[in-house]
Amino acid sequence: MPRIAFYAPLKPPDHPVPSGDREMARLLLAALQAAGFEAEIASTLRTLDTSGGRDFTAEAAAESALLLARYQAQPESRPDLWFTYHVYYKAPDLIGPNVSKALGIPYVIAEGSRAPKRAVGPWAASHTQAEAALDAADLILIPNPNDREMLEGGRPVGQVLVDLPPFIDASKWPLFQRGTGGDERRLLVVAMMREGDKLASYGILAQALALLPASSWRLDIAGDGPGRHEVEVAFAPFGDRIRFHGRIDDPNTLARFYAEADLLVWPAVNEAFGMVFLEAALQGCPSVAGDYGGVGSVVIDGETGLLAQPGDAQDFASALERLMRDGLLRARLSAGAMRFAREERSLGGAARLLREALAGSADVSSALETRRHQDGALDTFKVKPQNKQDP
Repeated sequence: MPRIAFYAPLKPPDHPVPSGDREMARLLLAALQAAGFEAEIASTLRTLDTSGGRDFTAEAAAESALLLARYQAQPESRPDLWFTYHVYYKAPDLIGPNVSKALGIPYVIAEGSRAPKRAVGPWAASHTQAEAALDAADLILIPNPNDREMLEGGRPVGQVLVDLPPFIDASKWPLFQRGTGGDERRLLVVAMMREGDKLASYGILAQALALLPASSWRLDIAGDGPGRHEVEVAFAPFGDRIRFHGRIDDPNTLARFYAEADLLVWPAVNEAFGMVFLEAALQGCPSVAGDYGGVGSVVIDGETGLLAQPGDAQDFASALERLMRDGLLRARLSAGAMRFAREERSLGGAARLLREALAGSADVSSALETRRHQDGALDTFKVKPQNKQDP
C-alpha cells in the first residue's frame, strides 16, 4: 500500500478548535485512505501567521531534519509521496518541498493559492515561501475554482492542475428526517465568531434581517469565539427571535440543527467555499449564501440554495425573503441539496478522483512491491495528467 505523508500547515487535523480547514484536512485524510493509500500525519507544525512578519524557518528546518532522520532509521515509515493541504501566503509549507526533494518523491498540494498583491507588505517573506512551495509541486488539486486562474498563470512547466471539488463524508453524520415546518421560518447560522471576515458576515446578516418585513422567523446561532459580544450587540434588536447555542462539536447535535432548519443563512465574506453548506445540504437544508470565492461550487444557485451578491445586505435580504415565502421553492431546493451532497460530493467520489490523480493508470501497489525488492531505490510512481489541458 503506497504511503503518503500528510501535512496541513494552516491547521492540523487533530487541532482542538473546529473549523472548515480542520474538517477539510480530516476529509482529505479519510479520502486518501479510502483511495487505498496509507496516509498519516507527518507533522503538526503550524506556520499560520495572521499579522505578518513571523519567521518559522528554523522550526521547519528542525522538523524536516527530524523527519528525514526518522525515515532513514525506519525505512518502513518512509513515504512514497508528500501531500500538503492548503498553502497560501499566511501558511506556507516549509517542510514538504525539502523532505520530498531529499527523498526523491512527488510533492502534492491540495488547495494552493497565489496572491501577487502580497509580494509586498507584512506577508512579503511568507508570500515568497508559499510561492516557492507552489512552484515545487508536481500536482496541485483545486477545491476552489477561483484559484485556478492564478495557478494557471504561475504554473511551472510539467506541473499538473486537477480540480477536486469539496466533498463530505456522509458516514460521519447521522441523517435525520426533515422537520414538518410551520408558520415560523427557522433560520440557522453555524460559524465561529472571530474578528475580521466572520464578524463582517454576522454584520451583513443582521442588516439583512432588519430589512425583512415583519414576519414570523427565528434564528439559531451555533458558534462562539472572541467576537461573541459584538455579535450579540448586532442581533440584540431582534430580541428573543435570536437564540445563541454556543460552539457545537457533536455531529449528532449539529446534524439535528441542520435537519430542523428551513434555511442555512450565511453571507460568507471571503470564504474559500464553506464546509457548512455541504453539511447542511446533507440534511436537505438549502442555503442562502453570499457569492464569495468558491461558495458557488458548494451552493448551486437555484438548485441547492440561492446566492446573493457579495457583501450586499439588500440582495441577501431579497433572496432570504423569497425563500421564506415560497414553500415549493424551498422543497425543491431541499431535495436538490440532499441529492447534491449525497451523490455528487461524496467521499467515495473524492477517493476515486484522488486515486486517479495520484496514481494515474499505473498499478501503484505492484510498482511499490517491485521497488521493495530493489534495495530501497528512490524512484516512485509518477503523477500523470488527467485532462487534455494539462501537459
